[in-house]
Amino acid sequence: MSQFPRRFIEDPSMEDPGISLCPSIYYRPINPNDLYRLEQIHRDIFPIKYKSEFFRSVVNGVDIVSWAAVDRSRPDDHSDELIGFVTAKFVLAKDSEIDDLIHYYDSSKGEETLTYILTLGVVETYRNRGIAMSLISEVIKYASGLSLCRGVYLHVIAHNNPAIHLYQRLMFRCVRRLPGFYLIKQQHFDAFLFVYFINDSQTPCSPLEVAMFVVNYMKSGIKSVASKLANKEDKGLKWLICKDTDCVLPTQTKSNLGSSSSGYELI
Repeated sequence: MSQFPRRFIEDPSMEDPGISLCPSIYYRPINPNDLYRLEQIHRDIFPIKYKSEFFRSVVNGVDIVSWAAVDRSRPDDHSDELIGFVTAKFVLAKDSEIDDLIHYYDSSKGEETLTYILTLGVVETYRNRGIAMSLISEVIKYASGLSLCRGVYLHVIAHNNPAIHLYQRLMFRCVRRLPGFYLIKQQHFDAFLFVYFINDSQTPCSPLEVAMFVVNYMKSGIKSVASKLANKEDKGLKWLICKDTDCVLPTQTKSNLGSSSSGYELI
């Protein structure tokens, strides 16, 4: 979730007045009053355009969970204004591209899920303050409290080193590299798939298990992974439309924006 090439479009509307040397960052759920600001930040920092349905779903909590970061030390008219956010949704573990990595339990207790990070962003003037890490931690804490949730996962473009380092610091595990997952200006770029396992969803692997996994993975090949991604429905891109000719989309979804899962991040 989800979720993320680094790109920032300068816009005077994104300037943040009254930034304190010691900002008082507070985290809360996103609510309907955040609609305009949420749309503004997504529009200004991401290279794709989200449909209005996506933003309505976020602020009303329809199939999406989200957190906002605000700076309470700013002037009163800006003290509750978004300066960062994370959005995520739940997917069935058995329908995800990492179902083979999940340790399943008694299905009679209900269907097990995963939390997929859709979007993560922090406005430029507030970056490098640990806000993105705190937002991801909120997602992990929430998901860990759900007994049937087995992990938090996301995609990240392979050259987004700041984001990769962030997830590594948060103890996410890089479980796959997906060749050509993103298409940017007619060039293909790889993506990494990161997972944070929770609720004892994956036990430590023995050397034999590791060897077996490698052999099986090589046999199945990248083609099987791409096929699974292409066959998934409604995993987060149903809200996306191209913003311009430079839009960044997973290769598998170029022809059908409703058939894959991917997110974007700017931290």
